[in-house]
Amino acid sequence: MSLPISLLFFVKKSKIHSSGLNTIFLRITLEGRRCEFSVHRKVHLDRWNARTQTALGNSVEAKEINRYLSEVKNKIYAIQQNLERDNLSYSASDIRNISMGKDKTQKMLLDIFQEHNDKVEILIGKDFAAGTAERYRTCKKHVAGFIKQKYKKNDIPVQDVDHKFITGLEYYLKTTRKCAHNSAIKYITNFKKIIRIAYANNWIDKDPFLHWKAKLKIVEREFLTEGEIQRIIELDFKMERLDQVRDIFIFCCFTGLAYADVKKLNKDDIVLGSDGEEWVKTKRSKTDTRSNIPILPIAETIIEKYKDNELLKEKDLVLPVLSNQKMNAYIKEIATLAGITKNLTFHLARHTFATTVTLTNGVPIESVSKMLGHTNLKTTQHYAKILDMKVSKDMAILRNKFR
Repeated sequence: MSLPISLLFFVKKSKIHSSGLNTIFLRITLEGRRCEFSVHRKVHLDRWNARTQTALGNSVEAKEINRYLSEVKNKIYAIQQNLERDNLSYSASDIRNISMGKDKTQKMLLDIFQEHNDKVEILIGKDFAAGTAERYRTCKKHVAGFIKQKYKKNDIPVQDVDHKFITGLEYYLKTTRKCAHNSAIKYITNFKKIIRIAYANNWIDKDPFLHWKAKLKIVEREFLTEGEIQRIIELDFKMERLDQVRDIFIFCCFTGLAYADVKKLNKDDIVLGSDGEEWVKTKRSKTDTRSNIPILPIAETIIEKYKDNELLKEKDLVLPVLSNQKMNAYIKEIATLAGITKNLTFHLARHTFATTVTLTNGVPIESVSKMLGHTNLKTTQHYAKILDMKVSKDMAILRNKFR
């Protein structure tokens, strides 16, 4: 069944030719979107009937104009029927372009997305991390789901993406997909790259993201206190898997390494620094930036514990890291055994390093930022609220002096 289409011939009073005649325009409206263009005919304003959309009178000129307008209308309907017959997606602009002989092969949104994702996959380990490729795959899946739900189609032309599409996608992510605000915004930002590719290649006339602004909410990051860290350290495990997961979690609490970075940590990443102490010097998987971290005594003890592990020697790795899923599952077991009610995840170890281990103990935020491998100090400043605890401790000392 054809989509309902509306055609309106009209003249613009402001568009007066030097001959004193007004240009006739055709407006096509389809699914709430419209476009208009000149049909290359002119008529005197007094000789135009806006109600019937025809030229007045029985003159040869009037009859020729009306005949031509009827041909244009029939041509538009024929174009729509052909598009429907071929089961092609189309917009008012597509019909206009075809009628004017300007039609070109439509670039479909999900096709462009897949081309991009294929290139990212090839460049994993060079320009992109595996996690980045996974996020783009997930983003494409969400966009496809939104198109299916909203338009009842498997794909749409990229030129159909407008501001309404973007806000609709954001709403879909937050409701149907149950994404938190920041997760939804990050997916939209991933999608924005695909639209920028289309814009750069002249597949679309304007950037629909021009008036869309990303607004991330500041998230309160959880971390472990000194007491909670100590409770985990003091746990006596009978199961080797829990013992290993505890060791790696604590190692990350005292180095700030993310899961991907501790998993690939090899012996070449442990180097002797200019201060004569051992350092972890590695590149972050996520951002490809350097992380240079002095190894604190507790982290050194954990490295020493696994140095003779034969399996690790074969793989030239430092620690026996399990899959991220298993690490997170086991760390929750450990939290229960330690009596910790916080939602413990493996990444919380990195937050703990930034707050309890470093900032609270007076390490300057610039140094913490470097060790975490942040590319922007603002990222590290999310942890700066912990400095209030440090200020409180320092002022308590000062308060006692004045008593």
